Amino acid sequence: MPNTIRDFVPADDGQTLPFAEMATFMRSRALPMEQGGEADIAIVGVPFDLGTAYHLGGSRHGPTAIRKESRGLGSIDSYKSIAPARVVDLGDVPVYPRNFDKSLDIITECFRNLAEKGVLPLVLGGDHTIPLPILRGLLRGGDVGMVHFDAHSDTSNETRGMKITHGTTFRRAVEEGLIDPKRVIQIGLRERYSEAHAWAREAGMTLVTTDVFEERGRAWVIEEARRVVGNAPTYISFDIDGLDAIYCPGTGCPEPGGFSMRDAMVILRGLRGANIIGADICEVCPPVDSSGITALHAAHLGFELLCLLAETARSRAR
Repeated sequence: MPNTIRDFVPADDGQTLPFAEMATFMRSRALPMEQGGEADIAIVGVPFDLGTAYHLGGSRHGPTAIRKESRGLGSIDSYKSIAPARVVDLGDVPVYPRNFDKSLDIITECFRNLAEKGVLPLVLGGDHTIPLPILRGLLRGGDVGMVHFDAHSDTSNETRGMKITHGTTFRRAVEEGLIDPKRVIQIGLRERYSEAHAWAREAGMTLVTTDVFEERGRAWVIEEARRVVGNAPTYISFDIDGLDAIYCPGTGCPEPGGFSMRDAMVILRGLRGANIIGADICEVCPPVDSSGITALHAAHLGFELLCLLAETARSRAR
């Protein structure tokens, strides 16, 4: 088999059964982690859920479920938004299932290696602890902005005595200088943790609650997100529970009153042209996703993120 990685080409359902063969994201080419350096974009699973603290675990199975549901997306017309870009699925980071600190180190090293090779990652989680080691690996200093979709700010100081959990991720990221809080916008918040929100606002983050979202609408949110992140490098983190609970019953902490799947897709498309250097989708919990609808929605969001990353890849090539 030739070593050259080709531009992404959608699978032909007339030749390949969408339910057969090994499940890769959108049936992209599978390669071992150490061979991903020639790609523009790498799909990487992070099956880690030790940071859930006291919420329902099981998101370690998320990468497998999202890949499975993505297999029907390969032949849709809008694949042209991805090509020309070289997309591969590098499988999962080999985390230690019962060693929290070792797992974070392994995740960091994986994404450091990809960053050094200029590969843009689309990450399938995993709980929402994982953006912290990912950002450590992508380390570009405090000039990195972030668009964060979530019901929760994830800026608590600690969770049950733990300093690093899925609820403290972005406070730690700011403290470590990984992201610039003045270039961070959080969309869809509806938790009632006043301490976390107060800290985020004081740090300089822009918080868009669902009340604000409903009052001002999608167009305003898109404009505000683009204003906040500007043209500098930006990371997108999408906790699936940012969606209304009806769209994501299969997550550890579903929250009613969120935005719709259509809202999410339109906002992501509104970010076209931004300098997106990586993205993740987290908190899909297959053990409670009996219909598979949460993983299906995550797969479609992954496609939207893949299109944004492809634009960055093409911009770099020019």
